[in-house]
Amino acid sequence: MRDHRRANIRAALLFAGLAVVMIGVAFAAVPAYRMICALTGLEGTPRIGQASGEIGARLVKVRFDANINRDMPWRFVPLDREVTVRVGEPVLVHYRATNTSAAAVSGTATFNVTPMKAAQYFVKQECFCFVEQRLEPGQSMDMPVLFSIDPAMDSDQHVNDVGTMTLSYTFFRIPEGESDSAASFPVDQPDGMPVPTSSGVL
Repeated sequence: MRDHRRANIRAALLFAGLAVVMIGVAFAAVPAYRMICALTGLEGTPRIGQASGEIGARLVKVRFDANINRDMPWRFVPLDREVTVRVGEPVLVHYRATNTSAAAVSGTATFNVTPMKAAQYFVKQECFCFVEQRLEPGQSMDMPVLFSIDPAMDSDQHVNDVGTMTLSYTFFRIPEGESDSAASFPVDQPDGMPVPTSSGVL
């Protein structure tokens, strides 16, 4: 009887340990999956890297979309609605976020590019995605995005019909107590890229 009870206890501890390990693996998989998407352009995620330095003749129209989660009390808009660029050409555009509430609010943005089949050729050198941003009541902030279209797109027959791409961001609120220190952009801005500053109410 005692041996049977010990066996049950060992089995329970084993299953509890496996549950903890599985939860840990699940949480670890999220940043790993995000990194893989960023490196490969998987599932509409733009690649993160450097411009190739080669500028081609092909022109691509890029549109900019901005969204907020429904519990996010910000106004979030692209300052540049669309641009037409040559493949390989570095382009700097801006989005603007304004806290319309009476309290400080922190948020973080996710992003994707459509059509998904062309996302791997959209290369971002710098952006504000996945970095906590904190705005005081009524505060606005202009946030830059530096990107280029990989000239390798020209040699991919599967995207010959793509003349327009859309970069879309969605901001989500970070609950109070889960925020890190006040936000902002990575310190290692590329040469010539302005560090954003806060402005007054729009």
